[in-house]
Amino acid sequence: MYVYLQKGYKMNEFQLKYGCNPNQKPASVSMEDGSDLPFTVLNGKPGYINLLDALNSWQLVKELKEATGLSSAASFKHVSPTSAAVGRPMSQRLKKACFVDDVDGLDDSPIATAYARARGTDRMSSFGDFIALSDVCDETCARLIKREVSDGIIAPGYDEAALEILTKKKGGKYLVLQMDPAYEPPELEKKQVFGITFSQKHNDVKLDSSCLTNIVTENKDLPEEAKENMIIALIALKYTQSNSVAYAYDGQCIGVGAGQQSRVHCTRLAGSKADNWFLRQSDKVLNLPWKDGIKRPDKDNFIDRYIAMEETPEATGNFNWEEKFTSKPEAFSIAEKKELLSQENDVVLASDAFFPFSDNIERALESGVKYVVQPGGSTRDDVVLDCCNRNNMVMVFNGIRLFHH
Repeated sequence: MYVYLQKGYKMNEFQLKYGCNPNQKPASVSMEDGSDLPFTVLNGKPGYINLLDALNSWQLVKELKEATGLSSAASFKHVSPTSAAVGRPMSQRLKKACFVDDVDGLDDSPIATAYARARGTDRMSSFGDFIALSDVCDETCARLIKREVSDGIIAPGYDEAALEILTKKKGGKYLVLQMDPAYEPPELEKKQVFGITFSQKHNDVKLDSSCLTNIVTENKDLPEEAKENMIIALIALKYTQSNSVAYAYDGQCIGVGAGQQSRVHCTRLAGSKADNWFLRQSDKVLNLPWKDGIKRPDKDNFIDRYIAMEETPEATGNFNWEEKFTSKPEAFSIAEKKELLSQENDVVLASDAFFPFSDNIERALESGVKYVVQPGGSTRDDVVLDCCNRNNMVMVFNGIRLFHH
């Protein structure tokens, strides 16, 4: 049994504390046609950015569930996903890297597994995230959320135990939104910028295996798992601030590069996040000698610095090792990191628009990318294609640009 539009408040319009910033008052949300808003506030008070994250992330997980048939989750920050994932089983090593190896019942909850993956991908960026779930939030998922720093959640429903847990979070102020899964937006959407109204058709393009048929490389071996990862990455990019690229592997985005003016900077940013995701699962990181009582956000911050070190622990500057560890950990050598990352393979790279230069492909190779999906249409498509062929990669031209602003 779960609560569905039973508690909380639902209305056509309500006032917000402020807009993007405290000086931007008044602020409100409303339905132009006079109908009720398609979500119900079960707990807390939503803010302007909360709702932007909630509505974008809900669209992502709804479409991901429809495309894959799997429970889906997203971790959102500032109107872009840090990751999106489906509810595939997790290895013990991945559970430990995501700090969920102690969560009872995780293997029995696809929606909790999906969120554990999404939250665990880029934990520094997910600090204070907004959560979206495609399915009813169960108690296992709520227990996982309870212990993370998060601003709110949107889901189609909550079981009673989950709702009880979530409404006590943040001293009872945690934002819990319930979305009407039957809601469909109008075909024409509008927004104002500087007093000027823009309108456009809602981006209802469907991203599924039917858009992955145009394989343009000599290597045309595109396995089903790679197709699923392409779909996950593309749907995530549909709701990521452009320019954007995403690396995907094993049912989740493992690195998202958003909002960069140069596409290769997106590829580098997302690639470094993908590398960190792989290195977090290495023995050195999993076996760091933490003292008792070190909080997860502190561990996340240091793990990122630890992975970035080269050769010597002293490279972290004035970090006080004695505060965090029972003994001084050994740093990665450059050669050691290269060797670990050389074991990456079968990673997918997706782009929201064409790659104008082959430098994107060359950087992606460093992070184990074998499969690439992009719209195509650049005057340098032949150069990019040649780079893929020389490295026995598979590239799909899906012909769909996914800019999101």
